[in-house]
Order: sequence, then C-alpha cells, then structure tokens
Amino acid sequence: MKNVTLSFLGLFAITALTAQTTPARVLDKQNMREGESVEYCTHHKKMAEALQNPELKAMRDAFIAEQEAMVEAKKGSTGTEKATVLIIPVVFHVLHNGGVENISREQILDQVSILNRDYRLQNADAANVQAPFVGLPADVEIEFRLATKAPNGTCFSGITRTVTTLTNDGSNGNAQVNAVVAGNDVYQGQWPPNKYMNVYICADIGGAAGYTFNPMGGTSMFYNGIFLLHNYCGSIGTSGVSYSRALTHEVGHWLNLSHTWGDNNNPGNAASCDEDDHVQDTPLCIGVSSCSLGTNTCDDTNDPNNFSSWATNVIDQIENYMDYSYCSKMFSQGQVDRMRNAANSSTSGRNNLWTASNLTATGVSTPLALCQAKFTTPKQTVCIGETVQLTDESYNLATGWSWVAQGGGVFSNATSQNPTVSWNTAGTYTVTLTATDGSSNDNYTLTFTVLPDNEGLPYYESFEGISSFTGSTRWFIDNPGNNSAWSVTNTAGNTGTNSAKLANFGQAVDNLDYMTSGAVDLSSITTQATLSFRYAYRKKASGNADILKVYLSDDCGSGWDVRKTLSANTMSGSTVVASAWTPTAADWVTVHMTNVTSQYWVSNFRFRFGFESDGGNNMYIDDINIYSGAPSDDIVTVGLEELTSINQVALFPNPTDAELNIKFNATSNQTMTVIVTDVTGKAIQFHAIQAIEGENMVFVSVDALAAGSYFIQLTDGIAVKTLPFVVK
Repeated sequence: MKNVTLSFLGLFAITALTAQTTPARVLDKQNMREGESVEYCTHHKKMAEALQNPELKAMRDAFIAEQEAMVEAKKGSTGTEKATVLIIPVVFHVLHNGGVENISREQILDQVSILNRDYRLQNADAANVQAPFVGLPADVEIEFRLATKAPNGTCFSGITRTVTTLTNDGSNGNAQVNAVVAGNDVYQGQWPPNKYMNVYICADIGGAAGYTFNPMGGTSMFYNGIFLLHNYCGSIGTSGVSYSRALTHEVGHWLNLSHTWGDNNNPGNAASCDEDDHVQDTPLCIGVSSCSLGTNTCDDTNDPNNFSSWATNVIDQIENYMDYSYCSKMFSQGQVDRMRNAANSSTSGRNNLWTASNLTATGVSTPLALCQAKFTTPKQTVCIGETVQLTDESYNLATGWSWVAQGGGVFSNATSQNPTVSWNTAGTYTVTLTATDGSSNDNYTLTFTVLPDNEGLPYYESFEGISSFTGSTRWFIDNPGNNSAWSVTNTAGNTGTNSAKLANFGQAVDNLDYMTSGAVDLSSITTQATLSFRYAYRKKASGNADILKVYLSDDCGSGWDVRKTLSANTMSGSTVVASAWTPTAADWVTVHMTNVTSQYWVSNFRFRFGFESDGGNNMYIDDINIYSGAPSDDIVTVGLEELTSINQVALFPNPTDAELNIKFNATSNQTMTVIVTDVTGKAIQFHAIQAIEGENMVFVSVDALAAGSYFIQLTDGIAVKTLPFVVK
C-alpha cells in the first residue's frame, strides 16, 4: 500500500497547484442584497464596458438623441392619455448541463405571469406603498407573451434548450449566446432582437443575478438580450418569491430605466445624491439592499440641481422595482413614460416588436391550438419497480391526455396530464402520449430502458469481449452535442486490448459526453466501499482545460453527485501531444475513490463518467472496479455468482509448463472473457472470446508465469466459473 499512498500524495500536489493558479471570482459586496451570494444586477457595469466600443457608443448616442426629441415633442401636453397596450414576444433560452438550471416550463410560465402582473399593475401589493407614494404606482401597459413561432416559422413552445458547459461559465455572455445560436433544440440561427425579447437562463452569468443593456440598436443578440440566473426566474422550482422580480427589474433596464439612485451599480454610495435616474417623480436617493421602510438618504429640498419634481423633501422610493429592496412593487408614471418611449424607438428596433406584422410572424397573435404533443421525464433508464414522473409539455394548447405504455407499464392515472409510470420487468419499452385540444390530436413517444436485476459485488469492467455499447444494459452513452461519443476500442487497454475511449481529438469545444453504468447492488457493504478505475489522457495544447468528472447516484440515476473531478493539468501535466493520441502501458493512472460513503450503499447504486471537452486529446477509461474494503492496487473479481451458461469445463494439461487448454460446452452463443489470476485474485492476463453454442476450446499461453498455483476465470461480466491450475 506504500505505492498507493505516494500516488495519492502526487495527485493531491498537482491538484493543489492547479487550484492555486485559478483566480477566484471577486464579487462587489456593495452591489449585493442582504443575505445573497451574487450581485443582484450588473447592468451599469456591463453598459460601461459596452460603451468603450465606439460603434456601440455611437448607437447609444443616436438612441438618446431620438429619446430626447420624443420628450421635447410632448412638452406642453397635459395629462396622461390612455395608451395602447403593447404586446412583446418573448423567448426563454435555457442553457443547461443537465442540472437544476434546466428549469421547467411551469417555472418559466410562472415568471411570465409575474412579469405581466407587475407591468400591468395587477400586483395587490401596489396598494400598500408608503404614504408619499399612494396613487403613484402606474400601469406600464406592456404585456409579454411567449412566442409560438421560431424565425423559420417552426411552431415551438417559446422556450429553447441548449446543452452546454457554458451555462456554468458566465465570464463571456456573448459566448453563451453563440452556444444557443449554434446548438439549441428548436432553430439554429439568429433570433432577431427586433422580433423577440431574448431571455437567457443560466447557472452562472458572471456573478450576477441578472443583467442586460439599455437600448442601443444593432442586431446583436448579446447587447439586446437579458441574462438571468435560473434561481431568480419566477417564484417556484429553483427560485422563490424573494427572487421573483429580478426579471421585472432587468426588463426595466432593457426599456431604458436606470436604478433609482442613478447610472451606477453602487447602492448605498452617498455620492449618488449628486446623480439622477432621469425620471422626475422618483426622489433622489442612494439606494438600499434591504426593505428599510422610511429611509431618507438624500435631503433634496434646497438642491438647485435636483431633477426631481417633488416640492418637499420625501423618503426614498425603495418600493420601486428599480431599487434593490425585497419590497419592490411599483413603477412611477415617469418611469412608464420613459419605458414606453423606448418601446417606440426605431433606432433600437424596439418599435418593431409589438407591430401587428411581427406579432403574426412570431405567432403571438394567433389563437392557441395544439401544435405538438410532447412530454419530458427526468430519466429514461430506470430500475425495476421505480416510479418515474412524466410531465406534459405539449404546446401550445392541450386539454386532454391519453397515455399508453408497452411492457405492462403501470400508470398512476392514464388520462391525467402528468402521471407516473413504473415497470416490474426488465426490458426496453415505449410510452406514447396522445394529446388533444378538442379538435386535433397529436402523438409523442419516448423509449425507456428498465434495467435487469442489479449486479452484486465485486463489480468489474475491463471492456474485454465487447465491441460496442449498442444495445448494452450495462452501459448507457449520452452524447448531447452529437460530436464524438464514448465507444469501445480494441487499440488500447490497461489490461487486455480493450478500453472505453472518447475520441476527443478534434471534437468541438464545450462538448459534453457521459458514460453511465447500469445498477449495482452495494447494500451488502457494512464498513467501506472503493471505486477504482484506470485512465489515460493527454492535452493537445498547453491551454486545454478538459475535465473528467465521476458522478455517483443513490437512487438509480434520478440525482447525481460529483464525487471526483480531474482537470486536464492533473491528468496530463505539462505533456502535450499535437496529433491523435493512443496510450502505451506506461500511460495509465489508477484512481481509487474512497468517498463512496454509506449514502450510496443502496441496492440501486449507479455511477457515470462525464467528460467536458476543451479541445484536448483523446480520453481512455479501463479496469473499473467496485468492491467492499480499502483501496487495492489489484483488481478484485472474486465473489461473482456461478456461471451456469457453460458446462463440462476441463483444463489440460494440469500441471502445465507452456500452454493451458480450456475446454467447455456453451449453452448459447455468448461473449466471454478468460482471466488468469494468481492466488490473491490479482488479474494477470485477459483474453476476449466469442463462444459458440456447443463445444469450445481456448488455448492460453502460460510460459511467462513463474511456477506456482493460479486460477482460470471464465466470465460474462456478471457471473464467473473459476478453476485452479498449476504451472510447473
């Protein structure tokens, strides 16, 4: 075990060094609401960066000039005319990596409802503003509706979903937009910002809860989009009521509002009393990050530069949506006028959004009808007896549902909108939903794999004797980016000639690939469990940042926990190979995972390898071993159940000094592995064979073995037949 300890120390040292070279994100605490771990809004910071670009600044200047002309033209008019309600088509682009950030349609619909409630003054709390502002909350008379047609005319739900690691990397919002354009599930291309209000939902947007840009113009989806954390979207699912008005705030910026304290991201800064938000009926203030009712931060009674129309000094309007408080509930009439002017801007293209022609083109003005039946489920590979939730996502209108399952699937209610289903027999089955809107029907089908009885311990996979994962019930391959996928190769192996390979050389950056196991029974473990595997990897260039993660599940794959992360620097160090790489015997590294804790000692344990590509070289996995006890350098295989698909097994000559003959009768055609082990169970040789029904003969060379006792194991990967032999 001394060597194992040294390898752990070496791995720790490399990992620690890598971590030290990665700068930690520094958040602006002054820009954070009390008790939160992100900056609430980084709008003004993003605007300041954007205006460093002369082209963007010129467009912004043109927009400002246009808006000033609108205000000037309206001078002298009295009262506020009842306006036409403007309808704006919205698309939510969800970027996810299979995590909780892949929020439900229900959560998005909840967010749209909140947005419309706030912009149409239908929120009950608007009647409870502080005394100086009673009667001031105003109806913006703008409504938001999910688009039902993509730019190419395809009917869709108003939501796109893009699988990408960039959901977790908000350092470059433009890169996140490009990922959507290139890889969403509806339409790959531009979603013009003068036709759609594009909202991007991510797991990380650079440390902010939300951000956007004031209107400028141009066709950039980035500079005209709104970015929002998934847990600040709506009031249900991953979000909550306290976070549910972040989009109300950001849409205010998108329609040319500033924070109530001015054009900066520094609430609480006394210097803000010298700034203004360009709106007359919002008093000067410095901004707050909590619901501090009665706050009065700027005495503006005698200030000759005060842009406010208030006749006397008043308390801060912290209940305004453009403040940071937890009690925001209103827009003022001055803000409404400013937003509606922005919505009528031709220089920014906002005025095209609500036109009759655009509402028709985006499907917003069309009466809702059933376009497509659809349902989602958390998983399509399940264990026997496991209950799986089915969620209807038919769009854009469904009033009835009928469900049918192959293989004796049992529904909780076969005519409800969102039933559950389970199976009591292993196999591959389909579930079909027939949805209706009362006049038309549509069908949608998904395939489910019900895993066979869970494997016992020890678990061992060397990939010998198999040529493909297709049709396997032991391994499931997920390739959401449709680039390279995990496959079985016979050109490299730590033991034998086979291993699992991801042909990462040349595949797209930010691609995701998963190799997921079937179910393994760990319920017999009482003291310690170890999962070990061998890997081989090289970078293609020194800057590659590929990542290999090992996930564990204690519920047959319904939820996954990352329990091991290996970076490109950890796996490859400074070694770089510029051409497609194949490992040699010296390139394999063993990983022992001792953090398979008691949480995972269940009968339906599963594990998976996830690879996040960043332009590196090929990745290989071999000799996956799970067993009860402390880490072992040797493969643990003893203890598999008796192999019954062969009989009449004989070894000769025994003892032998050169060649061992193995003769047996197989009951069917089957893939098998012949393993030579020493008396401790350590695997020495592997030989893949394709047994044919009837009599079979296998020849194994043992002339390189020292004199002593050994074992031959014949296994199909689940069961084993073990026989002793002696080398003279």
